[in-house]
Amino acid sequence: MKEQKYEALKLKNQVCFPLYACSREIIKQYKPYLDRIDLTYTQYIAMLVLWERRQVNVKELGECLYLDSGTLTPLLKKMEAKGLVKRARSDKDERNLIVSVTEKGMALRDKALEIPGAMNERVGLDREDAAQLYDLLYKLLGVTAENK
Repeated sequence: MKEQKYEALKLKNQVCFPLYACSREIIKQYKPYLDRIDLTYTQYIAMLVLWERRQVNVKELGECLYLDSGTLTPLLKKMEAKGLVKRARSDKDERNLIVSVTEKGMALRDKALEIPGAMNERVGLDREDAAQLYDLLYKLLGVTAENK
């Protein structure tokens, strides 16, 4: 009877654990594809935002990726050293740092085209399950459909 009060502390009863384990596994599955284009997973998701928007301030990028500036600053410096992005202070407000994708960074987009399809195959979920999982994960993040 005494042990029952500790049920909530069992690993099998933690919703965070399968999320954590799946996240690590998915990122590991991305690695061979990202190695081909010389990006880490975090660099890849930053490039996804930049391919879509072309330029964004660092604060907005952090909000999109759920990353803080302490993580983004070294990430962006490495990406700038690779010639993928350019960082510059905003003309309107020097406190804002603007990140722009370079021509070299845009050229990488064509090389990345195969990744989403290949990952969909590797994950092995049908469309319905994938859509449900997607919605549930964003629900956990507190994001509504119109804010995705």
